Amino acid sequence: MSDIREFIRAASGTGGKATLVIRGGRLVNVVSEEIYQADVAIYGERIIAVGDISDYIGPESKIVDATGKYLTPGMIDGHLHVECSKMSVTSFAKAVVPLGTTSIVTGLDQIIVVGGPDAAREFLDEAKETPLKVFWGAPCKTPYTMPRSTVGHYFSPADHQATHHWPECVGIWETVREFIQEEDADVLAALELAEKSRLPVLGCCPMTRGARLNGYQQSGVRADHESYTPEEMLEKLRAGMHVVVRESSISHFLADNLRIVTEMGAKALRRISFCTDDVVASDILKRGHLDNMVRMAIAMGISPMAAIQMATINGADALRIDDKVGSISPGRAADILLVNDLRNFNIETVVAKGEVVARNGKMAIELTPPGRSAALLNSVKVAPLQPGDLKVAYDSAGETAEAMAIAVTPEKIFVRTRRDVTLSVKDGQMLADPTKDVQYVTVIERYGKTRNRPVAFASGFGLKEGAIASSTAPDDNNIICIGADLEDMRIAINHLIANNGGQVVVRNGKVEAFLHLPIGGIVSDIEPAEMAVLEDQLDDAARALGCPLPWPFMYMFVLQITAIPEYAITDLGVVDCVRLKVISPFAPASGDERAVAAE
Repeated sequence: MSDIREFIRAASGTGGKATLVIRGGRLVNVVSEEIYQADVAIYGERIIAVGDISDYIGPESKIVDATGKYLTPGMIDGHLHVECSKMSVTSFAKAVVPLGTTSIVTGLDQIIVVGGPDAAREFLDEAKETPLKVFWGAPCKTPYTMPRSTVGHYFSPADHQATHHWPECVGIWETVREFIQEEDADVLAALELAEKSRLPVLGCCPMTRGARLNGYQQSGVRADHESYTPEEMLEKLRAGMHVVVRESSISHFLADNLRIVTEMGAKALRRISFCTDDVVASDILKRGHLDNMVRMAIAMGISPMAAIQMATINGADALRIDDKVGSISPGRAADILLVNDLRNFNIETVVAKGEVVARNGKMAIELTPPGRSAALLNSVKVAPLQPGDLKVAYDSAGETAEAMAIAVTPEKIFVRTRRDVTLSVKDGQMLADPTKDVQYVTVIERYGKTRNRPVAFASGFGLKEGAIASSTAPDDNNIICIGADLEDMRIAINHLIANNGGQVVVRNGKVEAFLHLPIGGIVSDIEPAEMAVLEDQLDDAARALGCPLPWPFMYMFVLQITAIPEYAITDLGVVDCVRLKVISPFAPASGDERAVAAE
């Protein structure tokens, strides 16, 4: 029932009767900020009437009794890399729809770097067969790395021209500050096209304030989801941005960011919305999704109405999709939650796309994933590594030498600093030293375009033996591996190559744990509960190697992100994320660090 004439006639009382009716509930009106008794009439996938709906009920109308319940809009995740969950769109829907998330905004950038717009189109078509609405932001470009790393597809201005007309396209996604700062020609061209297409610009500008923020805002950015402190978020809010609070599996910013409301006097709560950015099944099943963010905000002293607005209408306003979702209003999507108590925000029933799809935290309908294209199931195109392929060559007559390690800390996952270390040199190789918490780290270009496989050093992972590896690793999804033993690293990488993707832990030449991710090498159709079990097994196996980090694989795969200071590693080598150049791992901390090409 997609013909607008049908909806007009049904809503006007001259056409078909309601297909679904929700009676007896108390409506949480996030637009007028009122709570009052109201019934809801739904026709197909749209709301056609709210209030007294007796004239809309017919003999075939299905009735949902909401007596004693509150009715809130389905929730909207305003910025989410759905592929980073490692779940396909179908599996992800199974995980979050029962928790009240009925819409997400995503760039599908991770599958795009693997398979281009065709792969994104596959995922968007898949979403149509689920209760989950997927709004798509065309990535400003891919990959987001600077200098540009090797990927399967580079999303270009030509791709923007070819996709802005897609019905799911709602904006320009992940407009990284460095691209604006460096006046990247492709990104500026994409922004010009966005203006012609009347698409909003969605930002990514962590740790951006003052003059850098002033310059960045000339891009026309409307909303940003990356504030590392409440002071940074408040400055962006005062500068006219919609600010999006992030609470991911690995980045816990909600409690700190919302201090702009609870302690710092910000009153413009309607300009604040929620997102999760990167979440995994094990965390969703333990803490929840956007429902958890609503509860957290309420616990901080924010009113239930304001917290629900942050999860619904505020995000819709920020993204200019409030005509489609975000409120229980005529003409909007029939995405409605039945909630027992607003303060506890436990969701009893979920209505999405006009039908009851979940009850008491469980799906009430069956979802079957689609068939997958051969291109997505055969995306790892690199030859297996041979003995000796992984080593840190170093020509020195001495027995020791100085090097740098990319250091991580449990407190701040995205902060990668420099640690200067003294390591042994033997037979022309510099050796990692697990006793000093120095491991090898390598990125293997997996698209068959180069033979790039730089090897450097990492610190903070604590591995005393073995190796961990992943083929899902934003922003380019090349294979990343950290290990204390080069042979275990080779075995881990080859296991991923042989299986067309996944995550693996190897110890003493044996695979200890493996999560198969065959779709694009980055996601799987397995059930969320099964995914959570396998994630826990991987993390436990990594901890058995000595890793102290709360999320070993997530801490590893963000090492490829160059948009956040200070250091990263891509298939080009170690990257100075401040100066945006590849550097030698042997370069001193001061002086002229020379750029080096990947071997």
